Order: sequence, then structure tokens, then C-alpha cells
Amino acid sequence: MDQTVAVAHMYERLLELASPLSPLDLPLLDAHGATMASDLLIDEQIIIKSGAKINSTQIALAASLGLDRLPSRPHPRVVIISAGDDLVEPGSKLADDEDEFESNSWFLTTFVREAGAHAFRVHTIPETPEELKLIIEDQLVRADLIVISGESHDESFELINSVLSQLGDVSTIIPNLAESGKHNYGTIGPDKTPIVTLPGDPIGNFLSAEIFIRPMILKMLANSEINRPSKKVKLSKPISTETGKANYVRGKFNSDGTVEPLENQGSITTLSLADCLITLGEKDIKVSSGDLVNIITIN
Repeated sequence: MDQTVAVAHMYERLLELASPLSPLDLPLLDAHGATMASDLLIDEQIIIKSGAKINSTQIALAASLGLDRLPSRPHPRVVIISAGDDLVEPGSKLADDEDEFESNSWFLTTFVREAGAHAFRVHTIPETPEELKLIIEDQLVRADLIVISGESHDESFELINSVLSQLGDVSTIIPNLAESGKHNYGTIGPDKTPIVTLPGDPIGNFLSAEIFIRPMILKMLANSEINRPSKKVKLSKPISTETGKANYVRGKFNSDGTVEPLENQGSITTLSLADCLITLGEKDIKVSSGDLVNIITIN
């Protein structure tokens, strides 16, 4: 039986796979969005702190000092793969009712770019173990992290799992998280490259990217803060949640400072409409209007 663990435990396991990348003296434009690997000082005063994300004003400051490079943690290289014989590229036609348009790789590629990674989306959708194995092995040369997703309802999980078990040390686990599913995690290949398999359902895929993959990337960058900002806010409407599981309810801020859970949480539209996640623990079965809830800002 697959092991079910608390979300916090899963988070810790995946962070153990993500080591800060070795620092490099990067040209200024390449350093943009990376992380400072050491303090930059003028007259013994720190003007750019180690661990800070390098932004446009800091690039300008370095240039004004005559520097053409900065000591930086480089952008992690993240390869994104989706696998499954019922997945169809957008722009093509669905052959039958079993087919579904592949959306997870498009989300994940742009998501990890927003987190500060260099993302490489694999354009071929492997349908067999042999095809998937060849693609993964081919991508290892340029990957600091590989993220794979499949079809909705974990229908291609066995396809993915059978290949990963041949390539390295990989475990299967289920976080105790509503709207989620099976995950693989571990290392593969000669360089022990970290790999994570996410649920195929778009909502589960989104939640795992937010909760697990984004912190991994920021840790690779040696960022001083790897978690989203959070705070306590009053709830404008009651919420009933799935019993015994952690819930991340998509929500939207109101003009009066309260937060409102979006309607129809099962719809993929909540992913683009939400500007925060209302986080509820395993014992928070029902929360009422006016209660203080913890929220994570995502936009």
C-alpha cells in the first residue's frame, strides 16, 4: 500500500532533494533574477546582501560600479515532462472522449520560470515506457530537477512509475492533502538528479507545484525566503472541508480586507481567479464566517 504522510512531512522530504546550486560569477543579464551568493560591499557597507534576489535596480547598481558580473546562485534548470497515451497537445483534435488536452506542462513551465528557474518543456508526449525512458535519459544532461505529470485521476501513474523504478532510487507517496494524489520523488541517473512526479489532475498539479516545487527551486537558488507570504485574515463566508485532510482553498481578497472562498472549488477556473490560498489543517472540518484563517498570497 502506498504511504500517506502529512503535507509538512512531504515538504521536508522534497526539500532534502534540493541543494543550493554552486555559485558562479554570472554576467549581469544572466544574474538577473538569480540569488546573490555573497555580500556586495562598498566601504565595508553591504549594498546587496547574500541571499537576495537580484533585481533590475541591483543590476544597474553593479553596472554603475563598473562590475560586469555578480557572484550568483544560477537559475535551476527544470525539465517538465507530461506522459500518457490519452494526452493531446493544444491545437490538435481530440480523437475520442477519453482524450484530454495536455495543460499541466504549460502551467508548470511558466510557473517554475516565475519562481526563478530556467524551464525546458518537452514537446513530445511519451505514450509508452520505452518512449518515456528515452526522453528522461536524454534530458538528464541539462536538468537540475525533473518534474513529470500525467493524465487526470493518476491514470498514467503506473507508466511513469515503471520507468522511474529502472532509473534510480524513487519512492511513491501520497500527501494527506485534499484534491491531491500519488507522487513519486527521488533521484535518478549518474548525477542523482532530483525528480518529482505530480498528480495529473490540474488542481492537484497546481497545489503540489505551489506547496512543494516552488520551495525546492528557491532552495536551489539559496533564496533567503522560500515560502510565500502568509497572514491571518477574516473569512467572509463559511467553508466546509474534506474530513481528515489538509485543504488549500482557492480564495479572493475583498475590498473590506476579508477573504472569500471561490465558488465551485472543483473547477480549474479557480486556479486563475484566486489571489490567495486559504490553508486549513486536518482538524479544520468547518470554519465560519468571521473566523480568522491563515492565507497564503499567490499573486
